[in-house]
Amino acid sequence: MQVPEEKRVRRSQRDYSLPFKLAVVGEVARGELSYKQAQRRYGIQGRSTVLA
Repeated sequence: MQVPEEKRVRRSQRDYSLPFKLAVVGEVARGELSYKQAQRRYGIQGRSTVLA
């Protein structure tokens, strides 16, 4: 699930859908991305959003 650089959008907490969350967590769990890479790629502001 890649998002082109120019398509990145800062999101608010209530903005994340369940499929989006599962996709991001899956990429981190499989080791495809670190949590920091996931934050940058998907515009996630909080560290705990990815780690929780």
